[in-house]
Amino acid sequence: MIGSPAVDFLRDAPLGTRVVVRYALPDDAEAGATDALGELSARTATGCTVETKRGAVEVHFTSVIAAKPVPPAPAPRTRRRPVG
Repeated sequence: MIGSPAVDFLRDAPLGTRVVVRYALPDDAEAGATDALGELSARTATGCTVETKRGAVEVHFTSVIAAKPVPPAPAPRTRRRPVG
């Protein structure tokens, strides 16, 4: 969907912006679509890279379904000590 509002957002967002991108999987995949959540780390004329907790995900603009900025991740919670 080149030229969609989602792709326009990804083209214009500053690198380092935390984003979620829903994109279509290749035709041979059964799932249909998936999300990449993380920092926008690189951009080319044909796609972008989102740095997720599991590593870099390259997303081609032609497969983008939706994209938006998201707030920073919450701070890690402290572990509770067992009682007793």
